[in-house]
Amino acid sequence: MIIQTPIAQLIINWYHFYGRKELPWKKTNKTYKIWISEIMLQRTKVSTVIPFYNKFIKKFPSFKKLEKSNLNQILYYWSGLGYYSRAHNIYKSVKIIKKKHSGKLPNTIKDLIKLPGIGKTTAGAILSFSINSFVSILDSNIERVLKRFYYIKNINTNNNYKKYLWKVIEKITPIQQTNKFNQGIMDIGSLICTPINPKCIICPLKNFCISYKKKIIYIKKPNNYKKNIILKKYFMIILQNKNYVFLENRKKNKIWNKLFCFPSFLSIKNIKKWLIEKKIQIKKIKKLKKIIHKLSNFNMLIIPIIVLCKKKNIYNLNKLSNNYIWFNLLKNDKIAVPSPIKKILLNINKYIGEK
Repeated sequence: MIIQTPIAQLIINWYHFYGRKELPWKKTNKTYKIWISEIMLQRTKVSTVIPFYNKFIKKFPSFKKLEKSNLNQILYYWSGLGYYSRAHNIYKSVKIIKKKHSGKLPNTIKDLIKLPGIGKTTAGAILSFSINSFVSILDSNIERVLKRFYYIKNINTNNNYKKYLWKVIEKITPIQQTNKFNQGIMDIGSLICTPINPKCIICPLKNFCISYKKKIIYIKKPNNYKKNIILKKYFMIILQNKNYVFLENRKKNKIWNKLFCFPSFLSIKNIKKWLIEKKIQIKKIKKLKKIIHKLSNFNMLIIPIIVLCKKKNIYNLNKLSNNYIWFNLLKNDKIAVPSPIKKILLNINKYIGEK
């Protein structure tokens, strides 16, 4: 049972003084810009999102500008932010919005959640922060605040637990100043009621927080605690001819789908077989420094291998196609590549072995 408390007013009061009103997407009520920010903020920290949001909005300042773009352009400006399925969802949503909503984002929860990548919370955030609709949101930060404030324990199954938390947040969400309440409780969860070592002493809710009254401590995991993370090894072949390198478009891949990458292999044996099949005339081979790239569920150990070839005899094209490109290192064409590939491209010695 939820005891009635002045939690909503406490949160709104705190937001007026300490809320993150300086964030770039907080300086606008344009539904389009808030939609982009909310998609970017899914599973990603605010500090990480800010530069990507600014770059994206500078390139695509309006929905009209975005609808004229192609997937490669969207992925290019998303490159480095990760979770690329979100960029794909934006591209898919643009097509739906243009066709079914006359180029304007829907202004109802019912229609928003039909768009790819938008759930109840994201839809609520978009409407709350753009037109101050009376809607609740429930992200991970809010869940944590509710769980601690009301000392809510898991209820039977995760599904029931989630439903119960939705009932709680919907009950305490105020009709007035809903947008300030929603942003305020998210900010408190992000800045004060953190997963470990929460700053309870400065929390505006501490006098009513049951966990605080019970003196429940959320401490940092010991230094010897290690999560069991899988490390997968990938050999990446950098075919280079003068100032050109060969890149493939990864289609129907779970990782980096529709982004341009170097051909990758799981073993040296497969590399040799591929080089023979493609009739690559090799001048020189050199391994570059290994790269560890962290993903959400495993880490990649990337071993880049430069193969200097005598001529561009593999798919002999210099211009961009849907499947591959001989990328000119001197021109720096705007193609979408994941962050480790971008790092390799920036560090390739453009004339290694060339005189």
